[in-house]
Amino acid sequence: MNVELSLKLPDTIQVSKKDVEMIMIYALFEKGILTSGQAAEIVGLSKKTFLENAAQYGVSLFQYDENELSEEVSQWQ
Repeated sequence: MNVELSLKLPDTIQVSKKDVEMIMIYALFEKGILTSGQAAEIVGLSKKTFLENAAQYGVSLFQYDENELSEEVSQWQ
């Protein structure tokens, strides 16, 4: 499936087409729509590099809900 998107940003926003693409792909990955392998392939990176760069786009590789995080923390106390 190909999706073409047109986005009009104010001239004061300094962002490259590649940055917008990366932000969108990381958002789809974070929401569970794409796997890391699929996302990496789309942007032309190895899976390892894609995962290593996630923090640059505000994406955590550790997705916990409040209960899971509480359980995890209590195990270490």
